[in-house]
Amino acid sequence: MKPTKSSNQSPIYILLLILAGEAVFILPFVLARVFRATVLDVYHITNTQLGYCFSIYGLVALCSYLVGGPLADRFEPRKLMSIALLLTAAGGILYANQPSFSTLIILYGFWGFTTIFLFWAPMIKATRVWGGETSQGKAFGFLDGGRGLVGALFGLLGVYIFSLFVPSGNVELNTFQQRDAFTLVVYISSGLVALVGILVFFFLKSNISEEKIITEKITKKNIIEVLKLPSVWLLMIIILCAYVGYKITDIFSLYASEVMLYSEVDAAKTGTFLLFIRPVVGVIIGFLADKSRPSFYLILGFLLSIVGAVLFASGVLGKGTTPLFFITIIITAIGVYAARVLYFAVMREGKIPLALTGTAVGIISFIGYTPDIFAGPMMGYFLDNYKGFEGHQYVFILLAVFSFVGFLASTLFYFISKRKTSN
Repeated sequence: MKPTKSSNQSPIYILLLILAGEAVFILPFVLARVFRATVLDVYHITNTQLGYCFSIYGLVALCSYLVGGPLADRFEPRKLMSIALLLTAAGGILYANQPSFSTLIILYGFWGFTTIFLFWAPMIKATRVWGGETSQGKAFGFLDGGRGLVGALFGLLGVYIFSLFVPSGNVELNTFQQRDAFTLVVYISSGLVALVGILVFFFLKSNISEEKIITEKITKKNIIEVLKLPSVWLLMIIILCAYVGYKITDIFSLYASEVMLYSEVDAAKTGTFLLFIRPVVGVIIGFLADKSRPSFYLILGFLLSIVGAVLFASGVLGKGTTPLFFITIIITAIGVYAARVLYFAVMREGKIPLALTGTAVGIISFIGYTPDIFAGPMMGYFLDNYKGFEGHQYVFILLAVFSFVGFLASTLFYFISKRKTSN
């Protein structure tokens, strides 16, 4: 069962994938990231309680990766993705009505189901379909880079809507204005997510026949076939290491504040700077990967992550080293985002059958995305118990260690896949 040599897919297809790929995470994550203080006030919860919501999401998602993967091999991606988007948007109606903390816990568990069980593997499979045999790097580069840009635009839209409620001459909202403003943001976001779901159902159509991308029945033999592939086991390690790196980029603005001694505004600008690196890296690395072997650039990504992590952990960055600080951010970000862009783009190179993409993604993601559960507490432990540079130093040493392991795994992946190709 072979994919076509060239995707020849409509640009509308990849555009819808990008929109859907980020829209599905707007309600559970993007709004909480952009309006964190508002979320805490409106729902009367603490940072710790919000963390519990994310943990429940992560636990449900972990199970959903494993059992949802095979589902993506039984049904067309557009159908599953559309249902996922509509159900996620429906959860937004409850979210907009200021539920209690216990209800929020349930809601985040529900979102863990809708965004992963029904969405994640179908999205990866649909991206493979668009990329064909010759454009896997470009497909996943557009997907990840585009998602970063869409997430930033959604955030800006939310901020604009929120700003409409700010009284003239005032910079703070009272409790009722704050609640009404955020409620409107949630309703509009939910409506947009639902709209994307409808568009996906009607227009996310491939020119590859349905018989080539779905399997009538997922059997034990299919699962064993996937588990026998060395590339599957190596991708578990590669994604786990790359995802830890992606999580660690969350502390760049904190590093700017606590170690570089930037003001809150300048530290926030550092975090915003990252939003614009991601789409650029995604597109450039995607095109480069299609000119060579994607796994080669995966190796390069981990090498750059190691270099950046060592610079951060070395102590050479501090007050007065702003140019070097931003150069180090760029090096690290290119490495982390390159690995993130390419870890699913190498599936064809790893000889993972297109028709079993969902099953493979489910199995790989079950291990690969465990940092959703342990990365936050791990970073929090070092940052809370070792103040200032020391805590950050330990975190970046961890980045260097995980990046080194990812480098070894991706190097092994490269040589195994190269040997199979030559045979």
